[in-house]
Amino acid sequence: MVATKLSLADFFSLETDSDSLCEFVDGEVIEMPPESPRNVLISLFLLQRFLQIVPFHWLRRMDTEVVVSGRVRIPDLLVLGVDLAALLEDTGRSTITEDMPAPLLVVEVVSPGKANEDRDYRYKRSEYAVRGIPEYWIVDPAKAKVTVLTLVDGLYEAQVLQGEAILQSPQFPELSLALAKVLSPTG
Repeated sequence: MVATKLSLADFFSLETDSDSLCEFVDGEVIEMPPESPRNVLISLFLLQRFLQIVPFHWLRRMDTEVVVSGRVRIPDLLVLGVDLAALLEDTGRSTITEDMPAPLLVVEVVSPGKANEDRDYRYKRSEYAVRGIPEYWIVDPAKAKVTVLTLVDGLYEAQVLQGEAILQSPQFPELSLALAKVLSPTG
């Protein structure tokens, strides 16, 4: 028997008692596994750093859905911007729909496993580019690197940072972080 695929409207109408995070991809609800302690610390560290340079209501951490190409993603960290933050305050669900402005920055911290790498490096990269998100970071603790993607003419240009590099955001130049500290915030 073939399972019936859900529409985006079906997904949004689902009621769940679960505390787990779910993304919506190709008509299926995908339950996301719990984050590793290291990934949680990385996203909290970045949140803390962004709190020093942008208003707190611009920031979301693993709690806001982004609709991209009929899919629903839940990034590890989002920087919204003034217009999007105001729009989200007036909604009943923390969902950035396709008719809203794109977030200024999306950060994904890669979880171990080939499927997670493919999702963050391939699928989300193309989805976020189509959505018009100007900056996308892929933080990969297992490979000890951060890829900073900047949207140029509809495609991302990548800068891969490793070793002693300094992470600087093209949109937030006042943010300057040692890569080693990003990848190991308690070290």
